[in-house]
Amino acid sequence: MPLSSLKSKISSLNHSIHFGKVVKINATVITAVGLNVSIGDMVKIISNESSQETVGMVTEIDGDTFFITPFSFVEGFSAGDKVYIDSNGLNIPVSDALIGRVVDPFMRPIDAKGSIKSTKYAPIIKPPIAAMKRGMIDEVFGVGVKSIDGLLTCGKGQKLGIFAGSGVGKSTLMGMIVRGSDAPIKVVALIGERGREVPEFIEKNLGGNLENTVIIVATSDDSPLMRKYGAFAAMSVAEHFKDQGHDVLFIMDSVTRFAMAQREIGLALGEPPTSKGYPPSSLTLLPQLMERAGKEEGKGSITAFFTVLIEGDDMSDPIADQSRSILDGHIVLSRELTDFGIYPPIHILNSASRVMNDIITEEHLGAVLKFRRMYTLLKENEMLIRIGAYTKGTDPELDEAMEKKEAMEEFMSQKADNQTSYEETTANLIAIVS
Repeated sequence: MPLSSLKSKISSLNHSIHFGKVVKINATVITAVGLNVSIGDMVKIISNESSQETVGMVTEIDGDTFFITPFSFVEGFSAGDKVYIDSNGLNIPVSDALIGRVVDPFMRPIDAKGSIKSTKYAPIIKPPIAAMKRGMIDEVFGVGVKSIDGLLTCGKGQKLGIFAGSGVGKSTLMGMIVRGSDAPIKVVALIGERGREVPEFIEKNLGGNLENTVIIVATSDDSPLMRKYGAFAAMSVAEHFKDQGHDVLFIMDSVTRFAMAQREIGLALGEPPTSKGYPPSSLTLLPQLMERAGKEEGKGSITAFFTVLIEGDDMSDPIADQSRSILDGHIVLSRELTDFGIYPPIHILNSASRVMNDIITEEHLGAVLKFRRMYTLLKENEMLIRIGAYTKGTDPELDEAMEKKEAMEEFMSQKADNQTSYEETTANLIAIVS
């Protein structure tokens, strides 16, 4: 190209950096003008006085005015501060170097082990696997927990919920699944939980072993947007390894805190509250996250466990109700079983795995049905047995259940640091009921 033409082309370009201006700030939303933005655009806000900066997302537009939900808190910013479009967008760096690390939703290390080098970026928000590209769930995914492997068998690519009230043992069960599963890559998202629980989960529940594990953390003191997109960022990390052909274990604690973050954002933007104050966007957000897990043809799979906090042990909670309708199964933890000293306290009669019948053998399925029937008989007649009103010999099935009660309860109980292979679990189950 001739030099004169190059000079002419360069001179015709606009070299000024466009920026907008903050006009209003409240506790959760920054209002700005002066930029041509779209919903979902990432922007950078820089303070004129202190040069402090933060990143936010455009969540609402009204004419020339747009509203930004920041990823951090708004203290230190004021009207007149400059707003720039962030060229990186809503992308995060992903690489195999994340394995063994503890990071925030932007993949910045928080474990004091040095920086993480990455040349590949992945979008946080992606569409779920197309329906016709999903592979059939036809392989067992062992997690090393007898109650789950034996009675609620999970398949590769399945999505399961762990439903429990506070203090029942969700974190302990999560640690057992992470340690006991045979997945080559494990991604753990700790969303909206107390900061104290992060090192506690790593040291107590995982034994300090982060081999093949990535932990993404957005604690309760982070902004609602960090908590919301922390979950999506963790799923993007899992998808990175799934695209390499790995069978990934994804565990998120908890869906309820994730939905609460969207409730804060939605109410601040003027959405109408519905049941328990949740705006409609909180419920529509759940399938956008959960449906990204699964098995994809020609690639690997993401087997997902999502914990759901049941406030007041109420299973009709809107988030629990919506989650159950999206997931491929639910594991309910019972406070009553903890009183009897059964850990993990999985209530097998209230729990279900929707793909179990398709992935286990006929012998295994027969053993599961008989175990559940015997356990149901014991529960139905528990009061009669305790007060001595039942006469042995009246019901042969109940007699058999009473004889095997101790073996059944032993099968349902497991120490947190013990793992049992799927083959050993099924053999043990068949032996109990035969």
